Amino acid sequence: MSGVGFHVVDETAVLTLQNEAKLNALTSEMLEVLEQRVRDVERDGSIRALVLTGAGKKAFCCGADISAWGTLSPAEFARHWVRGGHRIFDRLARIGKPTIAAINGHAFGGGLELASCCDLRLVAPRATLALPEAKVGIVPGWSGTQRLTRLFPEGAVKEMALFGRRINAERAVTLGYAVEVADDVLSRALEIAAEQQGLSPRATEIAKQMIHAAVDEDKHAAVEALGSAAVAASADRDEGVAAFMDKRNPNFSGI
Repeated sequence: MSGVGFHVVDETAVLTLQNEAKLNALTSEMLEVLEQRVRDVERDGSIRALVLTGAGKKAFCCGADISAWGTLSPAEFARHWVRGGHRIFDRLARIGKPTIAAINGHAFGGGLELASCCDLRLVAPRATLALPEAKVGIVPGWSGTQRLTRLFPEGAVKEMALFGRRINAERAVTLGYAVEVADDVLSRALEIAAEQQGLSPRATEIAKQMIHAAVDEDKHAAVEALGSAAVAASADRDEGVAAFMDKRNPNFSGI
């Protein structure tokens, strides 16, 4: 039975990919649950951070379960599987709370793309990273050629996608993709998550939006969200709303 486990440690939500028999390959059911869990975390003010990991010790996630998409028509594959995955992954990437991928084992294909949606990544010593899609006649579909090129040097992405080579844990850190190698990535991720809990949640949320705007991660929405937040705190906004409710002309102060 596959799914996505959920529990809270102090103020950190832990999501665990649970399909160990298939190296935590992503099914349609898992993607739906993942989207719901991320939405729940985003709306829960008591949760300050999110950690994503995989069940067992072999794999974080080996990608998408071929049985879930292998029989889809080209139109279904493009419209539903690829675009649906983008929607879910983008929700994780753009959540306002700090996120950490505890890569406890191999991260291949969609699993590597999923880990890349998090703000920080920790890797277990024996973990390897890869984009093996060409071995089954497809290409990375969940931003493996887009978001990954902002996190890896271009040559490293080509090395994985064009030559089928794997990147080990130490090299992932050297390349700047992961922040460190840890024997117990989940425990270490929880330690790091706890470190940021003394910081202002609002300040970290705004800082994340500003950084994302700089690297073109949802740039337009980030700019509009920041501008909207600024104007929402103004006296003009209060006056405008009050005037509308009172059915009168507003008297804006410019403050």
